[in-house]
Amino acid sequence: MKQAPRGRHDGRGLRVALLRARFNPAVVDGLVEGALVCLEEMGAARAGIDVLDVPGSFELPLAAQAAARSGRYDAVVALGAVIKGETDHYEHVARAATMGLSSVALETGVPVGFGVLTVAAEEQALKRAAPGAENKGAEAARAAVAMVHLLERLKKKKKGRRG
Repeated sequence: MKQAPRGRHDGRGLRVALLRARFNPAVVDGLVEGALVCLEEMGAARAGIDVLDVPGSFELPLAAQAAARSGRYDAVVALGAVIKGETDHYEHVARAATMGLSSVALETGVPVGFGVLTVAAEEQALKRAAPGAENKGAEAARAAVAMVHLLERLKKKKKGRRG
């Protein structure tokens, strides 16, 4: 079973772009609430968190890229829900969102928390967006903050190296 990042990560002083896909709002709004609660529990100021609406999960990578390149954010948290239907549309959107968000993080060096649910049924999505420890929006926020600190530590180690 996958283990989410745990522990008390420090979100104080961080600026976070929280991207909310507006498709499947009953699910995504729960992910947003989970991410906001988690960020605030880690000490992030609500004033340092921008919640930005995106039409759907397919559009998340472009919005994440723009946020990361803007220089205004320490991290991006992308939240959406892709629920399997009767056609192949699900696979295409899920793949594009996953690969696109991964590419944004690698190309920009800005951590991108991946909070895009890819599920077979709405009930599964609602369970993962419910308040509590299993909320995937909270997990994505926690992972993004953890990566901010890891990247800072890695940069400091590089500077301290003798060559």
